[in-house]
Amino acid sequence: MPAFDEQEYDQSFDWRIWKKLMPFLRKYKNAFVGMLIFNAICGAIDVALPLFQRYAIANFIEKNTVAGLIPYAAVYLAVIVLQAVSVTMFCRYSMNIDMNMGRDMRAALFHHLQTLSFSFYNVTPVGYLLTRVMSDTQRISGMIAWNFTDILWALFYVLGSFVSMFFLNWRLALILMVIVPVMAILTGYFQNKILHWNRRIRKLNSRITGAFNEGITGAKTTKTLVLEEQSSENFRALTAEMRTSGVRAARLNAVYIPMVLFVSTVAVAVVLLRGGYLVMEQALEVATLSAFVTYALGIFEPIQMTAANIAEFISIQANIERVTGLLEKEPDVQDTPDVIEKYGDAFAPKRENWEPLQGEIEFRDVTFRYPDGGDNVLEHFSLHIPQGTTVAIVGETGAGKSTLVNLACRFFEPTEGQILIDGRDYRERSQLWLHSNIGYVLQNPHLFSGTVRENIRYGKLDATDEQIEAAARAVSADTVVNKLEKGWDSDVGEGGDRLSTGEKQLISFARAVLADPRIFVLDEATSSIDTQTEQLIQQAIDHLLENRTSFLIAHRLSTIRKADLILVVRDGKIVEQGKHEELLRKRGYYHELYSKQFAEERAAQILK
Repeated sequence: MPAFDEQEYDQSFDWRIWKKLMPFLRKYKNAFVGMLIFNAICGAIDVALPLFQRYAIANFIEKNTVAGLIPYAAVYLAVIVLQAVSVTMFCRYSMNIDMNMGRDMRAALFHHLQTLSFSFYNVTPVGYLLTRVMSDTQRISGMIAWNFTDILWALFYVLGSFVSMFFLNWRLALILMVIVPVMAILTGYFQNKILHWNRRIRKLNSRITGAFNEGITGAKTTKTLVLEEQSSENFRALTAEMRTSGVRAARLNAVYIPMVLFVSTVAVAVVLLRGGYLVMEQALEVATLSAFVTYALGIFEPIQMTAANIAEFISIQANIERVTGLLEKEPDVQDTPDVIEKYGDAFAPKRENWEPLQGEIEFRDVTFRYPDGGDNVLEHFSLHIPQGTTVAIVGETGAGKSTLVNLACRFFEPTEGQILIDGRDYRERSQLWLHSNIGYVLQNPHLFSGTVRENIRYGKLDATDEQIEAAARAVSADTVVNKLEKGWDSDVGEGGDRLSTGEKQLISFARAVLADPRIFVLDEATSSIDTQTEQLIQQAIDHLLENRTSFLIAHRLSTIRKADLILVVRDGKIVEQGKHEELLRKRGYYHELYSKQFAEERAAQILK
């Protein structure tokens, strides 16, 4: 399979990308309306406060009187209380949007990840997914809820201030109006540059998260191979590249925002100069100039904040592209609409329409190559596997033994030809129908955090404790339980790290047995179990595979002598097939493998 190559995003600021957030925003339109209303009230009050100042100077200070001060103070206090209530309410609505929108995006991503095919997980690093689901969604929801709120308040305040200033003195207001086109020019120039570097930062952040994840999960291997320094050096190189990109993005912001501030400050200085001359000429009242200067100084901070938030909004497009890009990722294997209509999907199965699976499998003129691969792995391959047949697949490591099983289990689909289950193309029925009838025991088993009992119960969620214990006894997994302090209720740890590989293998075997599938896949399932334990469960395996179609991907050739059919794989091709005795008599590649392994096992016994 090809290595993972993250998609590059190089579009400039595009509202079409932002519109992809509408499904998440639409649910909270009432919260947005509430936030807008109270935000507008806050902006209106902030605009009105300099007018209160103008009134106080004109009616109390210049006239040297306190007549009417109490009613004025009462109105002013009521306005301040209204402002406090409005701030509380729009913060409440913004927090509602932040928490719920972030939750919905994470849930949507996790739900969508469940629908993607196995091929996606074969090439996609965990760090990439963690960054999308956690970091990117949090940044988007926070930006929409809080930075957008700041921009709205600034918009209300600046527009309201300009309207008030035009009423107070339109000539002075025109001087400040030059800020708007200058800001637009500066923003248009800097936005693409800022977006480029922030895209690079997000991509590097994914790589760092992936490296951090691998550093933790592979800590034992790193220590045993004494790779601490190399791992640290690789991590330092990534973080250094991240720092360089971050510094460049910060430099752009450091140039962009001060330039906006400089233009704003010059405009305010000109207003003060011109307004002062008008007061001296008695063409402007001191109270009006005081209110006008308050407006001019007041819009300084909103313009600065808006410039910073616009830069942030420009950068967040990279996050939106990555989140929506993952949500738009199509599974390589999909059921047709007709199949979903009849059989349902993984989240809404229509089990009442599921036919019983017998286990007959037929490869009919199958050609296959991996979705992003080059050469065909199989070409015009045909094979009929009757119900209840045990098929063993052997070959050296990396020969391609898992390909046939992946096709039979519909983890991949044929590039050409058909695969039939019980006489029908398996694409005519749902993936869940087939996967629900497959028991898969991996070479490197995965256990979920929880108890032994809970991990076995995943094979059949409605199983009783008695059924769980019976499944465990059938494969000698009860010997693992007997060693644990809390027995069935013992915690296996994250990924089952409190158990040995062989013990995890037995637990996963019991889980597959509990599911009672019609098709069993044992992917070198006994390779991590010692010889004594293997002998204990071999008899159980023979019993469990009876009347079930099964695939044995075998490392130890001695374990597949009783198989009904042995397929010998070499360089991704099936070079021999037949029963054990037939293949030995041919004295071909299987005979070579068997003889070599037999000699190695014999030598190991002698050394003991």
